[in-house]
Amino acid sequence: MATTAGPADMNQQAVATASQQALRFPFSHPPEAGQTLEVVPGVFWLRMPLPFALDHINLWALREDDGSFSLVDCGLNTETTRALWEQHFDGLLRGMRVARIIVTHFHPDHVGLAGWLTQRLDAPMWMTEGEFLMAHVSYGELPGHRREDQLALYRLHGLDRAREEAIRNRPHSYRRGIVEPPATFSRLMAGESVRIGGRDWEVIIGHGHAPEHAALYCAQAGVMISGDMLLPKISTNVSVWPEQPEADPVALFLASLERFTPLPEDTLVLPSHGLPFRGAHARIAALNAHHADRLAEVLEACAAPSSAADIVPVLFRRTLDDHQMSFAMGEAIAHLNHLYRQERLVRTQGDDGVLRFVRTD
Repeated sequence: MATTAGPADMNQQAVATASQQALRFPFSHPPEAGQTLEVVPGVFWLRMPLPFALDHINLWALREDDGSFSLVDCGLNTETTRALWEQHFDGLLRGMRVARIIVTHFHPDHVGLAGWLTQRLDAPMWMTEGEFLMAHVSYGELPGHRREDQLALYRLHGLDRAREEAIRNRPHSYRRGIVEPPATFSRLMAGESVRIGGRDWEVIIGHGHAPEHAALYCAQAGVMISGDMLLPKISTNVSVWPEQPEADPVALFLASLERFTPLPEDTLVLPSHGLPFRGAHARIAALNAHHADRLAEVLEACAAPSSAADIVPVLFRRTLDDHQMSFAMGEAIAHLNHLYRQERLVRTQGDDGVLRFVRTD
């Protein structure tokens, strides 16, 4: 199951380099482990480590009018993350009540310690319904959400047996990355606002990376907590997963980006990965261009019948570890499905059982 943004390839790096010229980064460095940085009055930046190539997640603490806090996202279920939280409980949060724990989406680095934090702090979890349910079915490893289901999808799309076995034997899994999710939640819904610190935070829903991802925008503060929907240097992972093998998450993600275009250009974007930045419009344009380029590359590669496994090196021009390969296969299937839905590719299944795609022209 996806945890964070997928691996960056050479094309992503080129797009990111171009977009950086239009982005402004008011903070040159993140806070040190166990420390916080106030990015605007009442909004504090925390950072937690991740044991992946993408080695960190940004979390946020929002001060309420009464001095209590709302927390946004939780970090992965590791002893290191718990220990860093304990430092915050002795620091910024010392003696303070936590009013709520908001989770942007169900991926383990975001919801991982929600079960522990809600009990530790006696605080409710706020989340969209789609993400709450997905967290539970993934944690429960229900049909469509098991590793074997994932591998069956990848096998259908041409993954070789050696890589399949390597992914099967990976120590990381969704269930290991999170504490059992809370049994109850308060529902976040599109267009509604959450009142925090005397300011309204509008819920903006995004799709493609996760079923019902919640970003939070505060017009009064000029700030958006973007989660994984808008990242400064990498494009978030947009994958097909086994419970929806015919899905078109690329179309969902691109449509979701349009929901962020009404934001003022000088909005301070607080992403889950990377540094806070200004220049949302430029970043959205760069992400649209990035996916257009990727789709063009896939279409060109499909001059001959190609499986998703054949497309992975087209999209990701570097060596991928087994964790990254899962993301890469999901993204390759997603881009093929998108072009197939547009009738720019046709799909056949060979005698070997593998699905392959070829251009219609």
